[in-house]
Amino acid sequence: MSDKRVIAVVGATGSQGGGLCRAILSDPESGFAVRALTRDTTSPEASRLAHLGAEIVQADISDPTSLKSAFAGAYGAFCVTFFWNHFKPEVELQQAQFMAHVAKEAGLKHVVWSTLEDTRQWVPLDDGRMPTLMGQYKVPHFDAKGEANHFFRELGVPTTFLLTSFYWDNLIYFGLGPKRGEDGKLAITLPMGDRPLPGIAAEDIGACAYQIFKKGNAMVSQTVGIAGDVLTGYQMAASLTNALGEVVVYNPISHSAYRSLGFDGAEDLGNMFQFKHDFNEDFCRPRNVVATRALHPGLMTFDNWLSKYKAHIQTS
Repeated sequence: MSDKRVIAVVGATGSQGGGLCRAILSDPESGFAVRALTRDTTSPEASRLAHLGAEIVQADISDPTSLKSAFAGAYGAFCVTFFWNHFKPEVELQQAQFMAHVAKEAGLKHVVWSTLEDTRQWVPLDDGRMPTLMGQYKVPHFDAKGEANHFFRELGVPTTFLLTSFYWDNLIYFGLGPKRGEDGKLAITLPMGDRPLPGIAAEDIGACAYQIFKKGNAMVSQTVGIAGDVLTGYQMAASLTNALGEVVVYNPISHSAYRSLGFDGAEDLGNMFQFKHDFNEDFCRPRNVVATRALHPGLMTFDNWLSKYKAHIQTS
């Protein structure tokens, strides 16, 4: 492994980082070694990555000292934050700043930063089309990531800015899967009207990041959007119907109704979907499926993903 370039992977036991680790480790010709960063080196996923050949390193992105050790001697790093662990955009901003500064100090040659749009560029805080949240955000989990881009740019960190899409895995793990109504029928509820929603398999995010690292300097300073399919709620429901063998309908509720559902993050997600709906062309444009497949030929469509994971979707 000493002759391989080390990629330090933040969130190595999560969806995005884990996908990158597995993509590198499954390719014996990758030329990269994986340094998997995790707060819990004893977790089952950390053990699985170690078995595949990863170096497991304890690190916390809120602790610059541990990041310095984890980034030391590495060629590159995959950087990501975890809003849904704490629901605090100010924490994401601080963590991104730490990662950018440590990456600069470590002299990393390539960073892939998993980011999103700062929606305030489209919907200023005084714009009443959607409520302002936490006093200074429209979509907190988007806006903080987009705002944090400047840390990497202003420090001159050689960075690729990776724009992700809706995880289809949310249909399994995030409570967005089909729900059975009082009439006994299954339905997916999304406030997208008839507008298409770019989506992707979580594991393909990591696989795309791997291809970006392989392309190296050509990708530095580029913003790369990725999607495996761009589908309306009606199209997603039709695919779910075919995969599950039971009718699934699409329930296109209003954004305000979604914001009022009451679960943690409902207002944030309601605003997110409204942004994706109201500025649909701007959101979809960088997330080109053809370009994503050119980057990662093994990219899954939604139907491909359903064939692989439909058994994990709870319908009872």
